[in-house]
Amino acid sequence: MIHETLNVSDSKNSSATLTTYILQNYPKFSAERLRPLVLVIPGGGYSHYGQREQEAIAIKMNSLGFHAAILHYTLAPMRFPQALCDAANAVALIRKNAGSWNVDSNKIILAGFSAGGHLSSLLGCFWNSQFLKDYISCTSEEIRPNFLCLSYPVVTADEKFCHEGSIQNIIGSIPEEEAAKICKSLGKNSMREVVSIEKNISSDFPPAFIWHTLKDEAVPAKNTILLANALYEKGIDCEYHLFNRGKHALALASAETANPDGSNAESECTVWPELFKNWFEGIPNS
Repeated sequence: MIHETLNVSDSKNSSATLTTYILQNYPKFSAERLRPLVLVIPGGGYSHYGQREQEAIAIKMNSLGFHAAILHYTLAPMRFPQALCDAANAVALIRKNAGSWNVDSNKIILAGFSAGGHLSSLLGCFWNSQFLKDYISCTSEEIRPNFLCLSYPVVTADEKFCHEGSIQNIIGSIPEEEAAKICKSLGKNSMREVVSIEKNISSDFPPAFIWHTLKDEAVPAKNTILLANALYEKGIDCEYHLFNRGKHALALASAETANPDGSNAESECTVWPELFKNWFEGIPNS
């Protein structure tokens, strides 16, 4: 296994890192094998990183045959779109190393949890936008996520349904002049519209696997209902699972990522990694 931590950007505004979990090929029978890579993007409301949404997820993805990596992106206080630039640069770094890591560069999957799901979706929305080109030096194809795996993601900035802390942490520090420039570039009336995923879905958005729970107390299920509906309207490949039981931030939903008292384990939700793999492998040419 290639297990190392790399700097994502040389920008003084970013301390983002990428930690790899790259599976070994076997010279006698799989020397040329290319695997898809799952880039794990933990949640935490853009204020911290959810500990249970990191290595346990990467190792689970390894067990299903995927390379994996974990992105630690810029947290609040940040200047938008720094975290988005971190995600874009991380994808570009993976593509740059695809040859030496035996990664299929057409099968890079962003697996985002909660706020990490929001960040993954932002890149899904804007990887091919002129707006993002103004902030990074990579080409659109270098930063393109091929697929998304979204676990209880923050989606909307609608005040009735949003996770307000996440929204404030990602846009709260942006100067008014910069916000106006971004809104004009994207044809939006406010930064809340800019970071509302469901308002920015285009035909460029990647195919997405999404799961959530009806009993999520922090990020209402309406977030993913809005997203799934927006993807349906645009004809984007999407598989959506809404489980009945389960708190927010279940991670694997198993004993592996449960709290010491056993909470945050929900047996009906433990199937999501296998459901994701089945969905991914069922997509033509995936």
